[in-house]
Amino acid sequence: MKKVLLLAALLFAVLQAPATIAEPLPEFDENEPVVTIRQGKKATYYEYRINGKLKEIKVEPVVGKTYYLVPTDEGEFSRFENSSLMLPKWIIFSW
Repeated sequence: MKKVLLLAALLFAVLQAPATIAEPLPEFDENEPVVTIRQGKKATYYEYRINGKLKEIKVEPVVGKTYYLVPTDEGEFSRFENSSLMLPKWIIFSW
């Protein structure tokens, strides 16, 4: 009998709880850079895209130094160990 009353009380409490409304997502701007983080077994990958185009991939291996993969004109990727050789990450001027 106690189980039935407890179940009825829980059911009543759930039905009386106010419904929560999710806040709308912020507007997505296609010109904003998008970072996709993928977790692998051996490394974490950060994909940087601008206007849907892949600009670089930052690879943080579990063991070893962080390096970058940058797409070339031939459709392959070049590996860079030093971030000073990378593309600028700041927008200085746009129109």
